[in-house]
Amino acid sequence: MAETVKFAGPRDLIGREGSALGTSDWLSIEQDRVNLFADATNDHQWIHVDVEKAKTGPFGAPIAHGYLTLSLIAGFLPQIVDVGVFKMGVNIGCDKIRFLAPVKVGSRIRGKGELVKVQETPDGGIQVTIRVTIEIEGGDKPACIADTVSRFYP
Repeated sequence: MAETVKFAGPRDLIGREGSALGTSDWLSIEQDRVNLFADATNDHQWIHVDVEKAKTGPFGAPIAHGYLTLSLIAGFLPQIVDVGVFKMGVNIGCDKIRFLAPVKVGSRIRGKGELVKVQETPDGGIQVTIRVTIEIEGGDKPACIADTVSRFYP
């Protein structure tokens, strides 16, 4: 079950750098999701979509695309942190992304958050960097670590 850290509004994040945030629910990575991502991105490399060939490949099974794993952060973030009341939020991007372990089809992943940086912007926004670590259930290393940057307008 997701453990969401809640704030009343974006300004309440100021001065909270280094704080642990919550964790998302576990999400099962199935072949259908991988195939749909392959179709959406035109990345049909066999390690993702050819189940039989992937079984004899370097990972022993098909794996999710790294960018598929990264894209799931969009669904994990609202479970990790509730920024509270604001007029508008904008995805600015990522400062750093690393893929550390493959996500095999059939495994489960979740996101865990840490508040890295918070700053006020000249246009009245609150810009927030959240480090999201995507864990693989039972894995020794995370699948991905990404520093996401969002801007909230109170």
